[in-house]
Amino acid sequence: MPYLMGLDISTTSAKALIIDHTGGVIAVANSPQPISQPQPLWSEQDPVDWWEGMVKSIRAALAESGLRGEDISAIGLTGQMHGLVLLDKQGEALRPAILWNDQRTGAQCDFMTETIGAQRLLELTGNPALTGFTAPKILWARDNEPDVYAAAAQVLLPKDYIRYKLTGVYATDLAGASGTSLLNVAERAWSQDVLDALDIPAAWMPPVHEGTEVTSRISAAAAAATGLSAGAPVVGGGGDQAAGAIGMGCVKPEVIGVTVGTSGVVFAPLSSYAYEPEGRLHAFCHAAPDTWHFMGVMLSAAGSLQWYKDTFAADMDYDSLLAEAAAVPAGSEGLFFLPYLTGERSPHPDPLARGAFIGITSRHSRGHMTRAVLEGVAFGLKDSFTLIDQVGLPEQYEVRISGGGAKSPVWQQIIADVLGAPLVNVNTTEGGAFGAAILASVAAGAFDDVASACAAMIQTGQSVTVGENAAIYAERYGIYQSLYPTLQQTFARL
Repeated sequence: MPYLMGLDISTTSAKALIIDHTGGVIAVANSPQPISQPQPLWSEQDPVDWWEGMVKSIRAALAESGLRGEDISAIGLTGQMHGLVLLDKQGEALRPAILWNDQRTGAQCDFMTETIGAQRLLELTGNPALTGFTAPKILWARDNEPDVYAAAAQVLLPKDYIRYKLTGVYATDLAGASGTSLLNVAERAWSQDVLDALDIPAAWMPPVHEGTEVTSRISAAAAAATGLSAGAPVVGGGGDQAAGAIGMGCVKPEVIGVTVGTSGVVFAPLSSYAYEPEGRLHAFCHAAPDTWHFMGVMLSAAGSLQWYKDTFAADMDYDSLLAEAAAVPAGSEGLFFLPYLTGERSPHPDPLARGAFIGITSRHSRGHMTRAVLEGVAFGLKDSFTLIDQVGLPEQYEVRISGGGAKSPVWQQIIADVLGAPLVNVNTTEGGAFGAAILASVAAGAFDDVASACAAMIQTGQSVTVGENAAIYAERYGIYQSLYPTLQQTFARL
């Protein structure tokens, strides 16, 4: 039976994961990745660092597993979305990659909206023009680095640069391409209308593939560098959130995913294309073939708790800190926390939004403040969940939860009570790399489709039922919803 490899180039590390056909994790290796912020609002990485890190991780995973390169039947790719890698005609990077969390492109987003029209852009791409997306980064290079732009011959996403180095082939997947603002998401093809309007050459864009489709094969040079076998198939894979959802088994509309990582994500698969009329949800192609998804993203979920602990309780461990929160009544006795520490995306696409504690009195303790952070993040997830519900949730659905923040029983209970929905844990903890390996398993012939692969490899575990505090949180959520509109102009003035 086959062994599968999932490769994940995230913002922080290059990961290589090996699983067997049952979903058992055989080996995992990570190589940390440096990041550069050469100017305010800028965020960049060197693609050469990605490749060096991935070579190191692949070799380490093979060594840990005791497997040979020829034992790996197929390789799946995932990684950070939206980043811009510009290559010249020789396939060399022309400048550092501009990342998903780079915020320099506000003027270019305005240009896109004015040129194409806000409603037309939504209809075609499923999303408004956002600073994190790829298209405005291309326009920024044209406006600010004309020499670089003039030498450009190819646009790639971060994981697809790894694909190119592995195979010598330019290709991308539909889930990742959805985050460029250049894909006709309904038709699952590059939008010639958008490319023409922005005067971006279609020849720069790589061919698009479904997540399970073989795009290319390991080259002799890459085999020598990594220890993989020349000719091994590399599949389309998916952007990090889509691959992560595959790793949770979120492939049908009846299974909703909630991820509490540094950011927070609510992921809802769709059997046909739809978009949220005001663009408050992302509408993307899924990594599962012929499937789409809605996605709500809050930028500071577990990141809010990490900031809070590092700033106010650096000498405490998380268990002790959360034990204090567990002793505080639901609602934190009138204390609220807005988790907009790095701006916000869903449902408020506002880079100027700021975090806040609201309602502090002399009665409130550290435990109250900790619980308010947990509740504020849960309310932020509820914002996205509510938008998806308004567009249309299935009559019966299951909510699966993952991510570092999901390890806390206290926080899981708060999230279940705030959402008003039971939460189901899954047996996988490796995120997007695991999902990428599942996609590879279909290409390797181990399973007929993604749904059957997920059913075989992913087991659900402990569930968290909705508790007695749900009614309290339903009332408090209305107050939470009123806070951003009240403070929006103040945030802008600040």
